[in-house]
Amino acid sequence: MAKSSVAVLGTEAQIGARIRSLVVDIREEWANLDGRIEALDREFVAHARADEAARRLVSISGVGPMTATALRAAVDDGGAFASARDLPAWLGLVPRQHTTGGKPKLLGISKRGNAYLRGLFFHGARAALASLSKVEDATGRWLRGLLARAHYNVVVVALAAKLAQIAWATLRKGVSFERRPEPALA
Repeated sequence: MAKSSVAVLGTEAQIGARIRSLVVDIREEWANLDGRIEALDREFVAHARADEAARRLVSISGVGPMTATALRAAVDDGGAFASARDLPAWLGLVPRQHTTGGKPKLLGISKRGNAYLRGLFFHGARAALASLSKVEDATGRWLRGLLARAHYNVVVVALAAKLAQIAWATLRKGVSFERRPEPALA
């Protein structure tokens, strides 16, 4: 059986040369795609620097140029949302609830709304969690307490929802986000 498949494909030397040729072609295509991705990334960064609101959004830990430009494109100045809680709910970063007999049960996140933005906030929160949990401020204490009692992914989603709330406030108030460390107790 092995001999018939070799006869159909050719000799091993021919197969090796053909495979090498295909790999070279694929590597060239991959390098071309990498170049196009880098050009698009530069374009997003340039757009985020040119837009005042996007610059303010980038001042938030876990929010980069991609998230800032996508959020600006999706919600503009956030005026469609009455409060900061509405943006994470629209993104699907809040738990679904099932209530029976007056006893609410929180389930997984609702995953409604803009899946692309939800993913950007989720990955931004995952990247920022380690550094934010070490900071000596209210957010750092909240994250450390949450990490002590909840699963890591639950904490990431909670932080993503908080980042979305901060982003809404940044858009609505028109100011850059500034983290304030807690004063030292004497």
